[in-house]
Amino acid sequence: MAQTFDVCIRGAGVVGRTLALLLAGGRLRVALVAPPARPAQEDVREDVRAYALNAASRALLESVRGWPDAQHATAVRQMQVQADQDGAVHFDAAQQDSDALAWIVDVPALEARLAEAVRYQPLVEAVEAPVAAPLTVVCEGRASRTRAEFGVEFDVTPYAQHAIATRLVCEQPHGQAARQWFLADGGILAFLPLEGAQGNSVAVVWSVPQERATEWLHADDDTFIHHLHEASRGALGTLRMSAPRASWPLQQAQARHWCGLVPGQARQARQAWALAGDAAHNVHPLAGQGLNLGLADAQALARVLHAREPWRALSDPRPLRRYERERKAALLPMGLVMDSLQQLFTRRESALAALRNWGMKGFERSGPLKHWVARQAMGAR
Repeated sequence: MAQTFDVCIRGAGVVGRTLALLLAGGRLRVALVAPPARPAQEDVREDVRAYALNAASRALLESVRGWPDAQHATAVRQMQVQADQDGAVHFDAAQQDSDALAWIVDVPALEARLAEAVRYQPLVEAVEAPVAAPLTVVCEGRASRTRAEFGVEFDVTPYAQHAIATRLVCEQPHGQAARQWFLADGGILAFLPLEGAQGNSVAVVWSVPQERATEWLHADDDTFIHHLHEASRGALGTLRMSAPRASWPLQQAQARHWCGLVPGQARQARQAWALAGDAAHNVHPLAGQGLNLGLADAQALARVLHAREPWRALSDPRPLRRYERERKAALLPMGLVMDSLQQLFTRRESALAALRNWGMKGFERSGPLKHWVARQAMGAR
């Protein structure tokens, strides 16, 4: 007899796998659409991505046995932010009575841990193509084909920036500090600590003006490193590249609808869909909140589905609309803040430069406001 499923999840990234484990924990049968496994000899270090995850995301991943070991999840004890003049903001975990402001997590290690957890969950089955189910959840990322297939409009505001990501080995240890510089040309450079408390490697996320993205992506290593050394003001000494460069355009985006009924289905056999993660929304990476928002989507959707009235089918739009309202409300202030900061720090007018440096100095002295912002970004409860 053919296997039947309650939910089909399209997309087996971090959000998709986490959602699959959460739903299976509530005794739902899940089909997870995943590409074939990569050959064992493939070098996973070619993936240079790293995510900043807060306490809420860590607790969620630990609950599904998806949190990687300490070597691949480096606690951030301090956050140092410097503007293009003399403005600066400093966050310290000790001032928040916490062990960490966030954790910088190596993406290949996180995905491997979640894949292992999925393999040991009998209610989750990896499939290579979508299957019929009362509910399809789309976790395919910003370029989702299924979202377009379902006719969902995706409102995109492109930024005149591209992100360039790579890895560096530094002369000096990072000291568990995440560092960020707002540059005079409108770029934003971040060094994120890797490889544990004593490490001297960092993940680089550099938002560069669009017109210079190709130049820096293909610059020779010496030129690239020299510019990063100058932009980072020599904070970690001599730098050496340890990974290739990757690049992608930056944007703010949101789907107009996050749930609905699959077109062309008879009422007695209707199927519903929902979006989660980057398939539903994108924000600028300057505060490192993208994956935190996606994981919060997965947690909220699983909670709503598990809490639905027993007589409601998984394809019933009402619980899905509750999920959509909750997550849109949570995303709204974050999206506004990220967009405002991006606009403020990428404008090059001298008057704005003076204003943002003055504002950063005032924020550094703001006391309760600074504490509240830190707690929100940490996902503290």
